[in-house]
Amino acid sequence: MIGLLLTIANIAGGILLGLATLDKWDGESNFFNKIAGFLAPFQTIIGGALVILPLFSFWSGLLYNSISMLGGFLLLTHVFGKIPSLEESLHKFSDKLSPFKAIIGIAILIIGILRIF
Repeated sequence: MIGLLLTIANIAGGILLGLATLDKWDGESNFFNKIAGFLAPFQTIIGGALVILPLFSFWSGLLYNSISMLGGFLLLTHVFGKIPSLEESLHKFSDKLSPFKAIIGIAILIIGILRIF
């Protein structure tokens, strides 16, 4: 059950994070923009799921789970200002990851698709 939730969160988070690249690949149909528009209100929930759910099976898929957690941190950057004690360190961490936002997004989208099979 946790694996299925993590798979869904990986696919949704990958679409949200990799939207710029996916939009270039999509062309004129705006398919990924429509999906991202639907998923955008759930960004905090998806990011929280990508941070918490990999912890339950962290050692069984270390690489996949660590990339999922990085994607979760990128999705939760707007929430970091609400945690005063950790705000500065979490903002530094997310600022270091932000240049790789699209790469991490495509990676967790691929991980989500691979976990289906």
